[in-house]
Amino acid sequence: MPDGPAERTGAPRGREPGENTERATRLARAGDWSRRAPLLPALIFVIVLTQLPFIATLVVSFMNWNAYYPDERGFAGFDNFARVFTDSNTRSAVLVTILLTVLVVGISLVLGMAIALLLDRRFLGRGIVRTLMITPFLVVPVAAALLWKHALYNPEYGLLNGTLTFLFGDDAPQPDWISNNPLISIVAALVWQWTPFMMLILLAGLQSRPLDVVEAARIDGASPWQIFRSMTLPHMRQYIELSALLGAIYVVQNFDHVFTITSGGLGTANLPYFIYQTFYTAQDYGRASAAGVVVVIGTILIATAALRTAFSLFKEEGR
Repeated sequence: MPDGPAERTGAPRGREPGENTERATRLARAGDWSRRAPLLPALIFVIVLTQLPFIATLVVSFMNWNAYYPDERGFAGFDNFARVFTDSNTRSAVLVTILLTVLVVGISLVLGMAIALLLDRRFLGRGIVRTLMITPFLVVPVAAALLWKHALYNPEYGLLNGTLTFLFGDDAPQPDWISNNPLISIVAALVWQWTPFMMLILLAGLQSRPLDVVEAARIDGASPWQIFRSMTLPHMRQYIELSALLGAIYVVQNFDHVFTITSGGLGTANLPYFIYQTFYTAQDYGRASAAGVVVVIGTILIATAALRTAFSLFKEEGR
C-alpha cells in the first residue's frame, strides 16, 4: 500500500496522549509556581517573624534556665510543664483566666445581641448610632484600661464616685471600686470594649435572616418573643458560636487590662500576666516559656473550633 501523506513528506507523527497529558501537567505546575512566586518573600517573612520565635520558646521550655542561677542551666525535660500544672499560683492563674473569659464573653454576647436587635430596626440616624457603637472596640486596649482606671474608678476624682456625690450629696459613699471589686472592675472594662465586636457579628447575622419568612410568621400571629425564640435564635446559632470563640481567643490572651488596672494583684493575675511575672520578675525563662506554650496550644484549640464554625457558616451561606 502507498505511504500516507505524512510518511511521504517526512512530517513528524503526532504526540502520544500520555505525552500530551504530562506536558499539560508540567505547564500547569509552572503556571502555579509563577503565580505563587511573588508571595514567597511575604511567606518567608511571616515564618521568620512568627514561627522561629515560637520554636525558640519551645526549645527554652524544655530547659532549666533561670537568670539568678546561671550555673544550673541545662536540659530539664518536662519538669517545667509539670511545674506549670502543679504550682498553686499557676492553677490560680488558670482559674482566673477561665473565669475572666467566661464572664466577659458571656456578658458581651448578651449585650451584643440586645444592641444588635435594636440596631436592626429602622430609625432616624441609625448609621450614626452604629458607627458610635463601634468606637469602644477601636480604642487601644491600654488606653481603654487607663480610661477606666483613672476616669471612672478613681475614688477621688472618678466619674462613678462623682455621680454618687451628684445624686446623694456630699455624704454619698465613695468606694474604692478596684480594691473592693478587682475582678469585676476588669470584667466591666473588657465588656465595654468587646461588646461592639460581638454586636457587629450578630448584627450581620440578623441582617442575613430571610425576612419573608419572618413577615409570614408575623402575619400568622406569632409574637416577637416566639419569632425570636423559634426563628431568630436557630438562625443565629453559628454567629453566636463564632462570636464566642473569637472573643475567647482574644480574652484568653488579655494582658493590658490586668496589668494596667490591678497589676495582677488582689487575685486577678491571669495566665499572660503570670507569664510576665515569671519571666521578668522571677527570671525563670524555662518555666515562663512552658506556660507560654500551654497558652498557645489552648489558643490554637479554640482557634481551630472557631475556623470550623466559620467554614460551616460560609458553606451554609453559599447554598
